[in-house]
Amino acid sequence: MVEHHVSSYYAATVNDRTAYPQLKGAIKADICVVGGGFSGISAALTLAERGYQVVLVEANRIGWGASGRNGGQVIAGISGEHNIARQFGADGTNLLRDIRYRGHDIIESRIAKYAIDCDFRRGWMEAAARPRHMDGLRRYVDERRAEGDELEIVEPGDIGRVLGTNIYHGGYIDRRSGHLHPLNLCMGEARAAASIGVRIFEDSAALQINGGAKPYVVTAQGRVDAGAIVLAGSTDHAFQRGRLRGLTFPTGSYIIATEQLTEAEAQAVNPQNLAVADSNIVLDYFRLSADRRMLFGGRCNYSNRDPKDLAAALQPRLAEIFPQLAHKRIDYSWGGRIDIVLTRVPAIGRLEPNVYYLQGYCGHGVNATHIAAEIVADAICGTTEKFDLFDKIRQVRLPVGRWAGNQMLALGMLYYRMKDAL
Repeated sequence: MVEHHVSSYYAATVNDRTAYPQLKGAIKADICVVGGGFSGISAALTLAERGYQVVLVEANRIGWGASGRNGGQVIAGISGEHNIARQFGADGTNLLRDIRYRGHDIIESRIAKYAIDCDFRRGWMEAAARPRHMDGLRRYVDERRAEGDELEIVEPGDIGRVLGTNIYHGGYIDRRSGHLHPLNLCMGEARAAASIGVRIFEDSAALQINGGAKPYVVTAQGRVDAGAIVLAGSTDHAFQRGRLRGLTFPTGSYIIATEQLTEAEAQAVNPQNLAVADSNIVLDYFRLSADRRMLFGGRCNYSNRDPKDLAAALQPRLAEIFPQLAHKRIDYSWGGRIDIVLTRVPAIGRLEPNVYYLQGYCGHGVNATHIAAEIVADAICGTTEKFDLFDKIRQVRLPVGRWAGNQMLALGMLYYRMKDAL
């Protein structure tokens, strides 16, 4: 049975409630995309813009998964960059430089081209959670500046002019990164894709995928025959075979949204309207919504056991950072799963010669999904340089089931949480 969007601030304020039909009967396409989150919608839109006939099938609703309920932070680059640089040297470093803001460019161009209203604002900060973290942040800023990026160091004594808290010890600001309403972006891109011919079907879970000489996807009441298949985003267990077996593990991530703040309160806590993430491994992140709510997330859970009361789990930490918000009412609280890979590098590759996959963004998906979708679209069109590099990444797979794997991850993240606290 189809599941609707989680009860979140985003779902309550979505500005496009288009319902797409269920696939019934057999149809044909050049490309069949499986998954209606950022990965799938962006891939479908990119391919359609290049002249391909595309069909997209989604098990639930467009933007149902992490794409429609994440923190809305548009952060430069991808996760796991150090592993790419270590494995590929100069080629990896050049790739990372070339794609760092590519997702931003795609998103901003689509907002303008297709009139997508998703509250996009520039400005993102990484805040030093510990004094010792500033050394690493300074080195990182120096490296980025050497590549031509314009980042601003916030000295420890200047944190008060940037955020209304004294809990952090400096940081840096990236003015090209920023934040937005993710569900409105996803729905807007879906509307754009449909407007140029992409056939979108909801409540149409892929039950069988065949990537042989004549690829096809079977749903409960339909079938798509296509030249190629794109497995976009989180993959059903039934399709986690071959190179996808043991690759990704689900992690719980949670967000709360306060009641609306006054203009004075919003100015006091976040005068530059920045999206913020701290420098811990198990991190906190927050930003203001367009209607001045504080959206605060964190406390990632690798055991797949959700807190019984999300507000009770997150509000004390919010109050620790911003005591002035301690008594604000929590109007929304929600959570869900994001997929991680152990190398932290997004998984982009082929399951079979004509079955592509892109997934595992480790919480950095708004930008990275759009990058990955373009890389896969390029490969389908015959330009494989970037795709081939990602396809060669030495990923780490756990030779155990998901339950045991999550327990191992939970123990590992407990170690990092204790390390963060020191």
